[in-house]
Amino acid sequence: MAVLGVSGMQYSGETFPDIRIILGEDSNVFTQMIRQRLKELMGVDVEICRTFEDLQMANELSQEPVVLAISNINLPGAESGEALEYLIDCNIPTIVFTGTFQDEMREKLLAKDIVDYILKDNVFAVEMLAESVYRFLTNHRHHVLIVDDSPTARALLSSRLRRYNFRVSLAESGAKAIEILKANPDIGLVVTDYNMPDIDGFELTRRIRSVRGSHELRIIGVSSSTNRLLSARFLKVGGNDFMLRPFIDEEFYCRVNQNLDTLVQIKAAQARKK
Repeated sequence: MAVLGVSGMQYSGETFPDIRIILGEDSNVFTQMIRQRLKELMGVDVEICRTFEDLQMANELSQEPVVLAISNINLPGAESGEALEYLIDCNIPTIVFTGTFQDEMREKLLAKDIVDYILKDNVFAVEMLAESVYRFLTNHRHHVLIVDDSPTARALLSSRLRRYNFRVSLAESGAKAIEILKANPDIGLVVTDYNMPDIDGFELTRRIRSVRGSHELRIIGVSSSTNRLLSARFLKVGGNDFMLRPFIDEEFYCRVNQNLDTLVQIKAAQARKK
């Protein structure tokens, strides 16, 4: 049975019994809570690693690859962040679960291309962690199209989305975007720049909406313009959301999640009516 998470995300009830997830955490309270919640929601048997040595052994002594790691920044035997460095060096996707957070720490974490970070300092910490795990395990089902004439902007957004395990296609123009959309009906989200040389973001949105509604595909517009009215114009031509650059990683990921969550819930409601 479907369950709603604290952010409104919908758990499908699907289980992942064969997925290997290791948890680097020395707190008995948190290890017990996390293990129980991931088992309840996803059928995952989390492997507990209470020390840096445990973490290394879990990774190196098993033939089965680790799909995802959840780790505190510091563990016994790795009091200066060595555990996180080890996981990143091993190319293991990692969600950081930490009670330590300052601006400098945030910058260091995001620079390491972690999947996400969750703060322990609130009552919903374990629930938010569970949602982050579920999203990582299921995001590959979402196909996102990024439309931007800037190679740098395309590379930045695609790297952010691939870090979260989304499937990503890229278009350097509005015309190419329409071509990709025709060939890939599974695309559920378009992130488009406003200012492009051939077809701007407004016209692209109009053309998409002539064939696909918001119940099938969500559209997020982005722009570096200082014109605050762009968001209103974009929404009026059929966009679902709009962001002004520069935006931070957390804001971007939140907007993407909210739009895809809405799409999932619409499709679930449609399926129930059949």
